[in-house]
Amino acid sequence: MLATACQPKPVCIDTPQGTLCLQPLTESAIRVQMTPEGAPALEELILTESVRAPRYKVERSGGDVTVRTARMSAEWRADAQTLRFFDEDGELLLEERAHSVIPAEVQGEPAWAVSARFDSPEGEHLYGTGQFQDGYLDIRGLTRRLTQVNTQIALPMYLSSRGYGLLWHNYGLTDFNPADHSVELTATEEDGGSVTVNATGTAGNRRERRFFRTFTGEMEIPADGEYAILLDVGREMARRHNLLIDGVPVIDFSNTWLPPTASIKTPLSAGRHQLQVEGTFGDKPVVFWRAVTDETTLSSPVAPGLDYIVFAGEADTVMHHFRTLSGHVPALPDWIFRYIHCRERYDTQDELLTAARRFHEEGIPMGTIVQDWQWWGKYGWNAMRFDEDKYPDPKAMTDELHAMDQHLMLSVWSKISRDAELGQEAASRDFYIEGTEWIDFFQPEAARFYWDNFSAKLLPTGIDAWWQDATEPENDDLKGRRIGPDRIPAEWYRNVYPLKVVQTVYEGLRRDQPDRLPVILTRSSFPGIQRYGAVTWSGDVGNDWETLRRQIVGGLGQMAAGLPWWTYDAGGFFRPGNQYEDPDYQERMIRWIQASVWLPFMRVHGYQSRTEPWEYSPETERLFKAAIAQREALQPYILEQAGKVWKGDYTLMRPLIFDFPEDEEALKQDCEWMFGADYLVCPVTEGGVSSWKVYLPDVDGGWEDIRDNKQYFGGQTVEVPVDLEAIPVFRRVYLGFDV
Repeated sequence: MLATACQPKPVCIDTPQGTLCLQPLTESAIRVQMTPEGAPALEELILTESVRAPRYKVERSGGDVTVRTARMSAEWRADAQTLRFFDEDGELLLEERAHSVIPAEVQGEPAWAVSARFDSPEGEHLYGTGQFQDGYLDIRGLTRRLTQVNTQIALPMYLSSRGYGLLWHNYGLTDFNPADHSVELTATEEDGGSVTVNATGTAGNRRERRFFRTFTGEMEIPADGEYAILLDVGREMARRHNLLIDGVPVIDFSNTWLPPTASIKTPLSAGRHQLQVEGTFGDKPVVFWRAVTDETTLSSPVAPGLDYIVFAGEADTVMHHFRTLSGHVPALPDWIFRYIHCRERYDTQDELLTAARRFHEEGIPMGTIVQDWQWWGKYGWNAMRFDEDKYPDPKAMTDELHAMDQHLMLSVWSKISRDAELGQEAASRDFYIEGTEWIDFFQPEAARFYWDNFSAKLLPTGIDAWWQDATEPENDDLKGRRIGPDRIPAEWYRNVYPLKVVQTVYEGLRRDQPDRLPVILTRSSFPGIQRYGAVTWSGDVGNDWETLRRQIVGGLGQMAAGLPWWTYDAGGFFRPGNQYEDPDYQERMIRWIQASVWLPFMRVHGYQSRTEPWEYSPETERLFKAAIAQREALQPYILEQAGKVWKGDYTLMRPLIFDFPEDEEALKQDCEWMFGADYLVCPVTEGGVSSWKVYLPDVDGGWEDIRDNKQYFGGQTVEVPVDLEAIPVFRRVYLGFDV
């Protein structure tokens, strides 16, 4: 049922552009819509919950219209053609300065391009839009393109330090602060050399030879100021993000796989500037730019109309009303909050059980062990059948794990090889997205086929948790294709494939295993997926210090967009070949692991790696085990705080705006977070340091370093000693604190 089903009729206003409708959804949420004639009625995927109609008043004066609830109001001013939102005390939260709904086209069919411009005064802080790899938590003025790819999760929602949240209610591609200038760069004739890397893909492990290229161009800047720059490499996934302006590197980030775009903000002087991109063969780089102004713009090139919701209130209030409309978070079983051990990959049943037995025999508390891909072996990709040559008895495997108080998570894809027996049947029934091996979950019959086979073939094994990998789908594979029984352009639903996959699995599990709480790990996500209990992680990332920092920033960006369950591959997915001997890598790995103690889920993973603690040096093994033990000791606290997520719409990993919205210095911190109500986490993201600067937010009382019990007043930056034993974590001390 739609969230609007129980609502009174919207308040609609005739404007020069069309009919603008304002609809209170809750006392703290007002929806804005302008739907052109002939627009398609898309399936409702976010606002799915039936809610009680809020009381509200409509006030008219001339052409002006105000819609007022107990907690907020929306005001249309006819003379200025603007829409303003106020809190319950009449303080201005947000002004929409302009919007547009323009006829467009998608794959030869009618569509609409929509946009809206909002005021964003200097001093405002904005957080959200999902998990990105650009390293920005405060995204005011930044340009981002919201697409789903490996390591990037696009969530069209954000929070403001002015006391509101905004959900851009569109399922297709969305641009956040789209640029108004661009230049295509040209490849030079220089030979940039090449390198061979170990990579992953939809066909499994592979070695890829990459040839480097240099691209050049120039841009004309009209005035001195701060500019938002977006580099688009021109392909589905990048290998490197690198941009020099006038010979100075402004973007330089590498990984085996990267999103197609990278963003920065940088000061530029008026005049002509030389651009240079160091990329790879096959790139077609374009540089986009725009001046950073006092506005935030959202736009979508394919949409059924203008549609967004403004939420009034501080962060927890926004999250409560967002989840009231889009679905509350269901409970998860206690064991999933314990240490999760993963590697790429266990190759046999015996190999997995040998590792699990050693964890048990050594008393290393592990809640879940993970079987990564290719367990299907000779039967073909994701055939939903274990290759019995390597996994002779999956049920016996899970039974033995359960006897050791351990649980099994299995990697299952939404991609099925067309050569597999199951894939041949799917192809014969036209259940694939055209030109791919991804199941078309927009076809109800295809989704049912997928689940029926999943249920019949895999549930009897007793497996406890399910890892839905590559649910973007990988490489933004909906772009330019058609989906559903009517083969409509997929651009309408380009960002919501992960939601459809997880919905299918969650609802199937609840129906076929009603006595179990589902656990689903997914690499991509979308608003509303929280109602299916989805846990995300940050994808196939590297292992360097800057990558560690950016994962934390990206996770906090997801928290600000409303989805509470997140983690990363502790230690990095792509690791150096000498990881077992390299002390510098092992220092980084330990810092990744120590920080993961304080994430919603603690999970280690690594490509072509033996990730068990005993594989490393004795000192690293000791520190690794100590971090797992710390996570285990925190279980009572974690379970208490996690319970608040499904009982009260709480957020466990908390950007500092959640608890310190009035502390300007706290709002600037992009790599600290509150873990529940009590702990401030300050990860170490550099190597070889003996001290670390942390900001302690201003609180009634103060903070206590849990490592040495030293106490500090809040509202100050302090430099604390660090060693490899643990990262700085501070417990909040309440009234009566005495330094």
